[in-house]
Amino acid sequence: MSNDDQYGGGHADVGGTGQTRTRLPDAPADPYGTPRRTPRASRGLVTVVGVVVLLVAAIAFANQGQDGPPATPSADTPPAATSTAPTGTRPVDAKNGGVPQGFAHDEQGAQSAAANFAAVLGSDGMFDSARRRAIVQAVYVPDVAAARQSDLDRVYTDQQFLARIGLDNTGRAPKGLTFISRTNPLGTKAEKFGGDTATVSVWFSTLFGLAGEGSKNPVAESWYTNTFELRWINGDWRISDFTQKDGPAPVGRDQRAASAEEMAAAVSQFGGLTYAR
Repeated sequence: MSNDDQYGGGHADVGGTGQTRTRLPDAPADPYGTPRRTPRASRGLVTVVGVVVLLVAAIAFANQGQDGPPATPSADTPPAATSTAPTGTRPVDAKNGGVPQGFAHDEQGAQSAAANFAAVLGSDGMFDSARRRAIVQAVYVPDVAAARQSDLDRVYTDQQFLARIGLDNTGRAPKGLTFISRTNPLGTKAEKFGGDTATVSVWFSTLFGLAGEGSKNPVAESWYTNTFELRWINGDWRISDFTQKDGPAPVGRDQRAASAEEMAAAVSQFGGLTYAR
């Protein structure tokens, strides 16, 4: 597979045996600091109507099946876990090569592992040879890591690819520019769980590009869903394979685009998170 096929305007995490692609957003045409057009009245009306509809639907859903006022839970009774609520289980207790490790040997632990794996595989660390090797060894099962290492090294050192996204031959940004590659998990879902194996989907957004005056690849946002095949090995969860699909992507809002300085400062000042289900 060619790099053009793999990236589609961005970089690829060759994560599985099926030549999985992780596409990053194409660079938008407008440079940093260019304000977006003023929203039209009709679009604003549609937005307001949409919010009202969502609120009505949420209230109706919340009231389904209630014959009376909801019972007040006792202070010592934890809330039931839902698809959006944290379980309260400690996610990890250590790190391996900068990657969280020590996930719980249960469904929630598998979801926490998948979210953190998505974040680190989409980080700028993949563009540094030493950090990339540490990440690969930490997230993949041993037999898969050996095969993926050479694939990933070839991808992230491809000179044409690096030049296309504005980096030099070593994967570094030009002077005066800040390279940003960050994955932000929004939610996880356990598709299957079998004790020592799990299939977990992670919905996330990505920020990718170069922040700085004169950048030809300003930072843009994209949305994807990765589905990880996980295996419990050596006391922790590891990736054996994964696939990716686009979206679901929300409707963009009419907000002023951040300046180059604002974007670079935000990414440098706001550190990444350890994700827990």
